[in-house]
Amino acid sequence: MECDTLFDTEYTISSAVAGRAASKPLLALTILWHPLAARVGEQYLEAGDVLALGRYQPLFRRLDGQGGQATPLGERCVARMPLTIRRRADGGADIAPPESRMAFTCAGAAVTQLRQVTAEQLAQGVVLSLGRAVLVCLHQLPALPRANAIGGLIGVGAAALTLRDLVRQAAATDLHVLLLGPSGSGKEVAAQAIHLASRRAQAPMVAVNMGGMSEALAAADLFGAAKGAYTGAVVARDGYFAEAGNGTLFLDEIGDTPAAVQPMLLRVVETGVYRPVGASANRRCNARLIAATDRDLETPAFNQPLLRRLEAFSIRVPALRERREDIGLLIVHFMDRWTELAGKQVSMPVQLASDLCHYDWPGNVRQLAHVIGRICLALAAGDEPRLEMLVRLPAAPEAAPPALRARLADIDEARVVQAMERSGWRIRSAAVVLGISRPSLYKLLAAHSQIRSLEAIPLPELKAAWADCGGNAELCASLLKTPCEPLRRHFGVVASVRESDD
Repeated sequence: MECDTLFDTEYTISSAVAGRAASKPLLALTILWHPLAARVGEQYLEAGDVLALGRYQPLFRRLDGQGGQATPLGERCVARMPLTIRRRADGGADIAPPESRMAFTCAGAAVTQLRQVTAEQLAQGVVLSLGRAVLVCLHQLPALPRANAIGGLIGVGAAALTLRDLVRQAAATDLHVLLLGPSGSGKEVAAQAIHLASRRAQAPMVAVNMGGMSEALAAADLFGAAKGAYTGAVVARDGYFAEAGNGTLFLDEIGDTPAAVQPMLLRVVETGVYRPVGASANRRCNARLIAATDRDLETPAFNQPLLRRLEAFSIRVPALRERREDIGLLIVHFMDRWTELAGKQVSMPVQLASDLCHYDWPGNVRQLAHVIGRICLALAAGDEPRLEMLVRLPAAPEAAPPALRARLADIDEARVVQAMERSGWRIRSAAVVLGISRPSLYKLLAAHSQIRSLEAIPLPELKAAWADCGGNAELCASLLKTPCEPLRRHFGVVASVRESDD
């Protein structure tokens, strides 16, 4: 099928799929890795049931509105004789290897005879390795690609296409938005995209981590306070609502909002007015609210009327394992960003790229970004990094049930470091990984022989590390072995609009 016929410039989810593609999903091939990095992300779509993949067929091109000429893979290590992919009636596919000596793997396993792929595997994306140099993801697309680029939201698969459509739809309204998705999946990036695509783009966007707010001062932080409203309030202060003005207020980790503040938020959402702590008059809220959480809010612990109003427009941000076809593009993006910050260019070994594309990434895009940063540092130093050296913990549920709370005496220093690395050096997330409370984790950190508090780090070392990491708080925290939140506060990046991996 000609690629030119598989392109839709409408910004709608319900765009019609031409011809046979309307009756069932399109088979898609997306280049995950190629000796020419510019080719990563190119695609070929097939509406029929059979496609061939080899050196000279099919023709790949960019289908996300960036143009480019359609060309074959063209690498000498890829066999001229193509392998054959045939879709089955049950939704799976049969993959027949080529009649050649080319090294060929499917989902990490060498293939020498017919290989069957289930419908579930095809839905998740299957990585094909050709000649130990080219990686291609076999997956499905339910509709035609669309020229709908939105800054920060990278991807060419079905999940990325749907997310960009929803972001654009949300940006066209003033409805409050609730972003749902696992930790590290890119909820703050989606919030920034909504803000920047909306009519409020020239106004500020203020980001607030509700999980890091003090129970006693949460109301004053959000709504402001009059002079003398509480001990230490020597002057009147504005809160985050006033700071956001006519822009956007992003309430991250909304599920961790202190219970006493939830009814106050409900009143703002319902009436558009609030009263600063200790003040005698109301103020009007002109900001648009975007909330985000990785938790189930359908519980008695969260104010259900507030939830109903926040979810006026709900968007689910997918986990990285649901968009395997986008991993190659994300790797290139994070490597380019590292090159821009460090002024050095490195080359990713094909086997390492393959390992990255096969991994399920329990920490999602944030974890991938951190790992790519460490890989680039290692490659620049002449080392040979391996995935097992960089990803220490297997995929596991993020939260431990209360019944499985760990004893502090059973947690050694290595486990603490592992949990902090996995959590981007965030206290709350690391406590969840370890199955302990935040106060308990603070005790472990204070007694740890390697982890330092921000105050214990000499200022020259702190500034040098921040510069070396290009202002990436998570990478700097990992380098210095210190919690991330104090670093953000020290360098003043808590509430700014910035590129983020959360």
